[in-house]
Amino acid sequence: MQKIVDENYYDIIISNVMIPSYDTGDNITFMNLRHSLAHIPSTDGAPCDLGTYPYNAFPSVLTLSSTISLEQSGIGTVQRNPYLALFGRGVIVAVIDTGIDYQHQAFLYNDGTTRILSLWDQTIQTGPPPEGYTYGTEYTREHINVALRSENPLSIVPSVDTNGHGTAIASVMAGKPNLEQSFSGVVPEADLLIVKLKPAKANLKRIFFVPEEAECYQESDLIIGLNYVTSVGLRLNRPVVVCVAMGTNQSSHDGRGATSYYTNFLAQQPLTGITITTGNEANKRRHYFNNTIAEPFSNQFELRVGESDRLFAIELWPFAPARLAIEIIAPNQESTGEVLPSLGECREFSLASNESGVWINNYIFEEETGDQLILMRFQNPIPGIWNIRVVNLDNEAFSFHAWLPSGDLISDETFFVNSNPDTTITSPGNATNPLTVTAYNQFNDSILPESGRGYTRTGLIKPDISAPGFQLACAVPGNRYGTITGSGCAAAQAAGIVAMVFEWAVPRGNYTNITGNDVNRLIIRGAQRSTAFTYPNNIWGYGKIEVNMLFERLTNI
Repeated sequence: MQKIVDENYYDIIISNVMIPSYDTGDNITFMNLRHSLAHIPSTDGAPCDLGTYPYNAFPSVLTLSSTISLEQSGIGTVQRNPYLALFGRGVIVAVIDTGIDYQHQAFLYNDGTTRILSLWDQTIQTGPPPEGYTYGTEYTREHINVALRSENPLSIVPSVDTNGHGTAIASVMAGKPNLEQSFSGVVPEADLLIVKLKPAKANLKRIFFVPEEAECYQESDLIIGLNYVTSVGLRLNRPVVVCVAMGTNQSSHDGRGATSYYTNFLAQQPLTGITITTGNEANKRRHYFNNTIAEPFSNQFELRVGESDRLFAIELWPFAPARLAIEIIAPNQESTGEVLPSLGECREFSLASNESGVWINNYIFEEETGDQLILMRFQNPIPGIWNIRVVNLDNEAFSFHAWLPSGDLISDETFFVNSNPDTTITSPGNATNPLTVTAYNQFNDSILPESGRGYTRTGLIKPDISAPGFQLACAVPGNRYGTITGSGCAAAQAAGIVAMVFEWAVPRGNYTNITGNDVNRLIIRGAQRSTAFTYPNNIWGYGKIEVNMLFERLTNI
């Protein structure tokens, strides 16, 4: 068995310059020009393995970012214009998600053949992986067409989307029109590349105290998927637009991290567009911010823990030059005592007659950012109000952010009592160069309350743009149709618009060396803005996406 799918090994992110220090001959998986994975024997997810290996070495855990109108985005106007009529022809759209129902009519040509160029299912280990990769099975267009002609397609191409999220996202981007269902994707003539991510390893979930039953994915598999789809585009010399409709509350929320670095690089390359969701965390009460400017230089805040949450983690990121010590106080007033910053120490505390366990890593600096990080992990916590107290050892003003897990990794019963809806964009939506997309309700022109809000932890302007994301018509597995809501489907609609711009630029020959970052700036310039707001702002970004205005301004050059 390949170690990348073997639960007896951790997948540790390393710099490529460190490969000689880790390489044993069969334990390195290349990710991109900057990072690789080293597969290290695990100890069944022992909590303090996070301390033996650095925080940034473990891939983050990703959650999905979604639970109608084409006219709201100007798409219909552009497609009806005979001089534009942009439907994605010549462009590849890529979805790295939960897979796809490849038998759905939304992804077939009129003759019944597939519009999918290739489907890499990372969960199936019985067939050949893509060339240059070591796991999963790649199904080409030819494989899929043979399956579609057979009586039992799944006996030939057994890849399915049991969740439905990937199918919905792909259809919003590029689904074939169905008038009876009042449905059409943004670029229904684009070709598709699909990566079905394998689930996060159980040992990674145990490290980060993620419930065993939670559906989530590894950052490292997303990065490898990004490398795969962009390499296919490079080989075919065609534009590729990728939609990332998942994210995490782990990481520093400032555009640093392995996925952010890679998406920043890709968005600056010719013929490569990257759109990323803001996540749906703004109204979940999972973010806390404090700025203490007066004595005593300490802050105590409350965490309400629900009955159903037996495993979860909190990340607390201070700003330099503060050096914070931390104390956690249970509802019965048991305390961890003050935990001082250290280089790699992992402290375990048993509370409430040994029923509750708390693990604290108070890193004086986290390797990737150089900033302090306090990681708190809770097992079987007593329901009720917990108090978290931090104090600056240098007796100076300080500030910090803290985040609970994203998505379904935790219930809505656990939250910060005095939460803050800002700085709630999930990573890698904080990356600098990709197009970060928030969602609004296209029926009443209001932002979705759950859509992640900026800015980044260090003040970078994000999100970039807002797109419709309320009850968008979409395909769902089983050749059915439904609706999808959230910033993930808003990012998918924006990705379709990015594909329209790439079609105008590359196959149409108007600007054949255009980069994703170039397209993003054009979209920002063409955004629809209200006189009621100042732009950019941390809720709407630079305004509502409006591709018709974009092309009107281009034709006036």
